[in-house]
Order: sequence, then structure tokens, then C-alpha cells
Amino acid sequence: MEFGSAIRGVVIGIAACAAAAALLYFGNGLTPQWPLMWFAPLPLLLFALQRPTWQAALVTAGGWMAGGLALWGYLRALGAPPVAWFADFGMGAVVLVAAVLLMRALVRRGAVWIAWLTLPAVWVTFEFVRAVWLWPYGSSACIAYSQLNFLPFLQLASLAGPWGMGFVLLLFPAGLALGIHLWGSARTLAMQVVCATLGVVGAILIFGAVRLAIPQPGPVVKVGLVASDTVEGIAHSGAATERLFEEYSQSAQELIARGAQVVVLPENVGVVIDPDMARTDAIFQAVADRTGATIVAGMTHIEPTAHYNQARIYVPGEAVRSYNKEHLLPPFETGNYKPGTTRTLFEASGGAAAQTWSVAICKDLDFSEPARAYGQARVGLMLTPAWDFRVDGFWHGHAAAMRAVEDGFSLVRPARRGLLTVTDDRGRIVAETPSNAAPFATLLTTVPAGHSRTLFLLLGDWFGWCSMALSVLAVAQYFGASIQRAKEAPTDSGEVRDVG
Repeated sequence: MEFGSAIRGVVIGIAACAAAAALLYFGNGLTPQWPLMWFAPLPLLLFALQRPTWQAALVTAGGWMAGGLALWGYLRALGAPPVAWFADFGMGAVVLVAAVLLMRALVRRGAVWIAWLTLPAVWVTFEFVRAVWLWPYGSSACIAYSQLNFLPFLQLASLAGPWGMGFVLLLFPAGLALGIHLWGSARTLAMQVVCATLGVVGAILIFGAVRLAIPQPGPVVKVGLVASDTVEGIAHSGAATERLFEEYSQSAQELIARGAQVVVLPENVGVVIDPDMARTDAIFQAVADRTGATIVAGMTHIEPTAHYNQARIYVPGEAVRSYNKEHLLPPFETGNYKPGTTRTLFEASGGAAAQTWSVAICKDLDFSEPARAYGQARVGLMLTPAWDFRVDGFWHGHAAAMRAVEDGFSLVRPARRGLLTVTDDRGRIVAETPSNAAPFATLLTTVPAGHSRTLFLLLGDWFGWCSMALSVLAVAQYFGASIQRAKEAPTDSGEVRDVG
């Protein structure tokens, strides 16, 4: 009988691990199926609430690590060694196991409501600390990015950023698991937890639907995007770069002739050494002055003392501005470029009233800054030259939309080896096309360019700090309940009973 029970436990554990891994693999990859992520932790939680501690820990860690294989190939494409995958998902597995076991222990001590909040609070605390202090890729590894296509839910980012989204994404399966676990012994409490869970999710989706129905303020701008994948790397300095920029300028002029008020080129099109910068600037500035349109071009700018991954901004009749990429991509850029430290804002071409535009470059939008600073400056249109890795074109191209929702601006992002994407401040894809058309891929569309105020802009990472406070409260509740239980535990002949 005991052997049969043990075999049954092993089978259930393997099934729970496999189910969670499959849901996580397809729900949180480079092309995530967002509904799956809502249920990914559920098999692990149901198993953990019923089984011994070591089994709960083993199955939880195994399910998380196996599901994380969805991003193995991507990290390798980024040049990260295998140890980077093990470090990230291993650390995540340890945190998830700790959160699940703490939730389990609180339930067994009768602290059901704080147990409901424990898993999302501990996990978001981990994501927050990793993004702000530990991880060179910003918040891009957060589970919230699996929900970019779930537009009503994405609007929560305008209130609480990816931290609020990640919290609710785990609060939902935690509530379902507790409801199922308690159904046989405390049905009323089970119903209360499930109803509270559905109520929170329902209220958030209603907010999102209302926000999507409210139009973005401000004027509509016609934007042009152009990119070419025919050159594999960065064009060499001198004649090669000048020739490529001349070809790009021809495509830009064609878009301007069709009504584009601003044209954005990708990141790092070519290399320009300081003595040659005047000739390069003249190519695009002449087009801007003649047509009245603004042009943004990405390039490597080599100065005597430093190399910059730079965007140059050509506004009609004005001096050339520049922006240097702040967040460099390891290992490709960190040893070659100096990071920028300043923001670049400018008034919209044509003198449109109250229009402020800004520039960032690719990986900058994996981080809350500089996007938040631009939002605080009431930017309505963010122009973002980019360069992706083909395999991540969909995911990375859309991940930048999180900043648009958080900080209240529309986004123009042409990426080499990726997608040419235009997004409004609700995270909706206004228009999109792949960059692999030869010789140049182009996109022309209109997008609102007014700024929207958000709670996230006002309060910043407030929900990350709240999650930290909830995590501390959960740990304190666990120790408090343990001490109280130890005091109340009966003893016989000096025997001290196990209260763990």
C-alpha cells in the first residue's frame, strides 16, 4: 500500500512538473501565448499544498527550470554563456521555491489571506531587485512581458508598471489554488478567496477596457520608418557609410514625399569618425531643410576620446542634436562604447503647439530610465532606432510598448533584423512590417503624438516597494504564527513536538 502511494505521488509530481513547464514554455517565450501564463504556476501550487516540503520544492524548481528552456536559445544568441541561463533561472527557481513554501506554511498555520499575497509579493520583490540593482538587461525578464498582447491587462502598467502586472499574474493562480485546496475543509473561505481573486482581476480588466476606449490626446503625426538588412554588420567608416546613408536618405525622401513629418532610421547604420561627421550631417540636414521633415539616424560616432552608439537628430533649420545610448548591450557594446548620460528632447518639426519629442536607442527601453524622465517632460512621441537579433524581433520590438504605456507616449521603433513598429500610448500596434524587404523596408502611418499622464509617472516604482513590504509582512506572519503555535503545542513528559 505504501509503495503504491509512493508511486502515485511520483506520477502526480511528474505530471505537475510537466504541466507547469509546458504552460511556462509556451506562455513566456519569445512569442508568448499569454493566456497560458495565467495558469502556469497552478499545477505547482496544487501539488505543493498537498505534498511534503521536499517534494514541493523539487517539483517547483523542476517545473520552473524546464519551462525556462524557452529562452535558452535567445540567451545564446545574445552571446551569453550557458552559465548565464543557469544563473538567471536557477536564481528564479530558488526564489519561486521559497515563495511557494512560505505560502504553503502560512496556509498550514491558518494565515490564508496573507498566504494568498505571498507568492506574488515575493516574486515581484525578486523581479524588482533584479531589474533595478542586479540584472544588466533591465526589466526585460519580468513575466509581465508575456502579456503585451493582452491589451486590457497591459493598461495596468500605467498604474503600477510591470510590478503590478506580475503581481496580479501570480495572484490569480494563487487564489485558484487556495480555493481548490480549501474547498473540502473550509468551503466558505475558499469561495471568499476565489471571489476576491476574480474581483481584483475583473476590476483591472474593466479599468483597462475603459482606458483603451479613451482616445490618446494631442495631434496626429505622419511617421516614416526605414530599415535595411542587406548590410550584415555596421558599415565601415568613409565611403561605405556615406554611400549607405545616401541610399537611406533617398528612401527617407520618398516617405517624406508621401507625407511623412518625421523619418526614423535604425540603430548603428554605419561608422562615422569625427572629421567626417560634417559630411554625414550634411546628407540628412539638407533633406530636412529642403522638405521640412525631421530625420533621426543611428550610427557609431568615433570621437578622439570615446566611441558612442549615437542617434543624430536633423530638425529643419536647426543645429544637429545627438543622443548617446545609455544602456549598452553586453557583451557586444559594453567594451566598445561609452554610455550616454544625457537626455535629448526637441520641439516637433513644423512648430506644432505643445509637441515635445524625444530619442532613445533600442535597449534603453528595457529599463525604466530614460523613458520615465522623458514622460515626466511630457513627451508625446518617442523615436527609437533599434537593432534586434531576428529571433527576438516580435518580443523585443513589442516589449518597448511597456514604456509607452507606463510613461504616456507613442513609440516609433525601426529595427534592423526585426520589425518596423509604431505603437500608441495604450500599447496598441498601430502599424508594423518586417525589416527584411530588400533593399529597404519602409513603413508609413499616422499615430497620435500627445502625452498622457499616468500614475506610474507620478509615483514611479511604488508597487515594487509595496511588494517588498508585503514580503516582509509574510515572513513576519510566518514566524509569529510559528511562535504562537509552539507556545500552544501540548507537551508530554518533556517531549517537544515538531511544529514545522
